[in-house]
Amino acid sequence: MSTLLALDIGTEFVKAVIAKSGKKGQLEVIGVGKARQDLSNMHAGAIADIPGVVSVCEKALSDAEDEAGETAKLAVVGMAGELVKGNTTTVKYHRENGNRPITEEEMNEIINKVQQKSGEITKKNIVLETGNENTEIRLINSAIISLSIDGYPVSNPIGFKGSELSIQFYTAFAPLIHIAAIEKVCAELNLELLAIAVEPFAICRACLGDNLESKFSSIVIDIGGGTTDIAIIDDGGIAGTKMFSIGGRNFTKQIASALDVDYETAENYKLDLEHSDLDDHSKEKVKKIIDKNVDVWLSGIKVVIDDFNLETSLPKTILLCGGGSGLSALQEALAVSDWYQDLPFNRRPIIYLVDIKDLPDLTFKNKDQLDYSYMTALGLLRVGLDTAASVPSSEGLKAKLSRLLQK
Repeated sequence: MSTLLALDIGTEFVKAVIAKSGKKGQLEVIGVGKARQDLSNMHAGAIADIPGVVSVCEKALSDAEDEAGETAKLAVVGMAGELVKGNTTTVKYHRENGNRPITEEEMNEIINKVQQKSGEITKKNIVLETGNENTEIRLINSAIISLSIDGYPVSNPIGFKGSELSIQFYTAFAPLIHIAAIEKVCAELNLELLAIAVEPFAICRACLGDNLESKFSSIVIDIGGGTTDIAIIDDGGIAGTKMFSIGGRNFTKQIASALDVDYETAENYKLDLEHSDLDDHSKEKVKKIIDKNVDVWLSGIKVVIDDFNLETSLPKTILLCGGGSGLSALQEALAVSDWYQDLPFNRRPIIYLVDIKDLPDLTFKNKDQLDYSYMTALGLLRVGLDTAASVPSSEGLKAKLSRLLQK
């Protein structure tokens, strides 16, 4: 693989990023395109109008290819939405013969059982949320977080002896109807779909780069137009991913309704209220709408982070990305309010807005056109590289399986 396309189909924008792969997991971004979605194209992070989305993707893709000077047919596409479930499961597997070395076949059997168990749990949760018992789901992403044998941590269990194998495993599932919509969009665009990635999972991969033994830890919050995605990276492993359906569009729609203005005007008021042409009364009305929505959004953040049920304390840093993270009211609320006090933080978390220039193993033809809103697309490139890469047999199993992207 030499040229790869990342297609981030967001609620507000479609972003297309083309990159070339280099040596040792390096990626060079050579083309970028961005096009605004129609309001009816997406719903809660999922595709609602396939022809409409195809049309917007064509525009973004064309711009990216024009800048890159070449076409890209091999694509990785992101997926979001509340019904996309990423969970971490810890399974303790008792081996009947602890004196027999662990084989790769045995590990594959264990992993298949973990994936099956996770899928059953996920389907039950989706049925409870939707009331639809016929919902079909598919495994999208999976990765090993940690392994231990009889309490002893190992990076590759093959060849070890022991009676109890403990494996912590991340899996992400999505409804088949959402996957089919993405597959249809790619078919209409004449793209070869290499992989579909849960967007918070992709963001984690962007943070870790090619160093799959990284000890990096952080909470990553991706604030999009229709959803907020949260991922927790603990000691280089993905502790879990969750999403909820509140994003920047919620703010904008309420402002548009309250002031009786069009969506674009309301968006401008939301992002730059102080320099707007509104009178003081209208500015105060907009401020109240923003403050109210920030409170609701913070409540969602608290509920979701608490739902991770981590056994250890939470990472001390929070990285913000996505187009919605540019709203200063959200940054300020996280940085100064007491929202974190009932959660297992050792102290107030430090809030950072992602600088994509600091992401590992990436180079750029033109850095100035990229910002924190492109984090998902850059992560999708990394997932695509993982999926396409051939992994040497001597590499640790954790690294092998961290590259795994299941369809």
